[in-house]
Amino acid sequence: MISCSEAVRQLWEYLDGALTDRDRSRIDEHLGACLRCCGEAEFAGELRRFLATGASATLPDDVRRRLLASLDDLDDLDDLEDAR
Repeated sequence: MISCSEAVRQLWEYLDGALTDRDRSRIDEHLGACLRCCGEAEFAGELRRFLATGASATLPDDVRRRLLASLDDLDDLDDLEDAR
């Protein structure tokens, strides 16, 4: 099974339907076993829907907090991978 960092790195391509069948299957397998990444995927889908509406509305506080936390988590993952 792929790592969380790999799943998160491919998340937007997954949501765009731009992955190969093999990569999509690997992400599906990971999301089926990892609640954290599954939550990230749901959040990314919510964010995508918000942005698709033109983002004319104010971003709700809870969504803003989750977005900032997700960005911090991505920075942390990048730092871990850079340390390898």
